Amino acid sequence: MAGIKLSRRERIKKGIRKRLTGSAERPRLSVYRSNKGIYAQIIDDTDGKTLVSASSLAKDFSATGTKIDQSKEVGKLVAEKALAAGINQVVFDRNGYLYHGRVKSLAEGAREAGLTF
Repeated sequence: MAGIKLSRRERIKKGIRKRLTGSAERPRLSVYRSNKGIYAQIIDDTDGKTLVSASSLAKDFSATGTKIDQSKEVGKLVAEKALAAGINQVVFDRNGYLYHGRVKSLAEGAREAGLTF
């Protein structure tokens, strides 16, 4: 069963990435969701470099509560780091996941902290 879900997500991910690329002016905010945590990276696809990253499992992260609450805090953290790096507009890459639950919470947290997408 897991193989079917993973291959479905990979197919959706490829379709999203065909249309969506991050540039220096508007990098890509990529989300990865695991069972234990959630990760966010802001990527410049032209240079192939990660500009900013945040994770719920990082040592400097200290939020408690449900995974949805933690996702919102990760969104705020990545937005704060991005604004400090001079990035205020991004393209949101949900990475094949549904825009629901933890992914939606991360996006809302990033918007609240000042990122626009």
